[in-house]
Amino acid sequence: MKWALVGASRIAAGYMIRAFRAQPGGAVTAVLSADAQRGAAYAETHGIDRFFDDLDTLLAEADCDAVYISTTNEKHCEQALAAIAAGKHVLCEKPLAMSVADAVRMVRAAEQAGVVFATNHHLRNAGSHLAIRELVSSGRLGPILSVRVFHAVSLPGALRGWRISDAAAGGGVIPDITVHDADTVRFHLGEDPVEVVAQMTNSGLGHGVEDSAMSIWKMPSGAMVSTHESFTHPFAGTGIEIHGTEGSVVARGVMTQDPKGTVTLTDPEGTHDIPYDTHDLYERSMGLFEAAVRGQGRPSADGWDGVKSLAVALAVREAARTGTAQKIDYGV
Repeated sequence: MKWALVGASRIAAGYMIRAFRAQPGGAVTAVLSADAQRGAAYAETHGIDRFFDDLDTLLAEADCDAVYISTTNEKHCEQALAAIAAGKHVLCEKPLAMSVADAVRMVRAAEQAGVVFATNHHLRNAGSHLAIRELVSSGRLGPILSVRVFHAVSLPGALRGWRISDAAAGGGVIPDITVHDADTVRFHLGEDPVEVVAQMTNSGLGHGVEDSAMSIWKMPSGAMVSTHESFTHPFAGTGIEIHGTEGSVVARGVMTQDPKGTVTLTDPEGTHDIPYDTHDLYERSMGLFEAAVRGQGRPSADGWDGVKSLAVALAVREAARTGTAQKIDYGV
């Protein structure tokens, strides 16, 4: 499969280009940047043949089967719709859009065009999370009582641009991290939150956007979920705990792009380390994406997964803004 990058981004450079090229016959043929000079330098650095500063021109002229969108959040919708109209398969970064309605438009357009559309929710591809999901789905934990996600980090200096200063571009910790936690909880529990309460704050890092948030979610099964996301915690560590009537799983250091961290299960027989595969998260994701293009299965996180994670994140922000519980509107 031949890919074009819509956005000369750090995540593409650090993870995605390698994952695309790791697939049999995989290639990255073009990159788009609004800054032509940046685009040219990026293409040269990463061995990409062509660079463009106009999306319509790229879609008309680049030799590509699919596009990967990793621009700022407010651009995702129109860029995805243009790529879909051009008959390209699309992998889009989270959150898919600035509103649930726009995200639904994107997914429905792809369905009507007959192209594969996926959301780049990487954590559900991690060996650690696949192992956790197996513990839950196999019934090893019994009925689930509660989940705690702790995903408070120190945002690296290189990323402290629009994410902490530009609300119009989709900045803030909720669209950046809460949206991932929403997908991760949905992946493990196999159900969608129905209502949330939340608080958020700007503790000094953000400029016009929240840099920390906490929320509690109500699940259809009756399980309770609590989450904590932040850009300002250098020593907190990350992880997820899932507690059931027959056991508890505690995973630390697993909310990451790299295959690392520990997973332990405590049940009536004691505490056990849970082994897991340490494959590359993004290579697995791209393998499933390309299989879906061939008509074999589905992407690890499809467009509707992206819609639902966005809906949860936006409900968390609205609950925090208003101080009232918010029922989640999934737009369908």
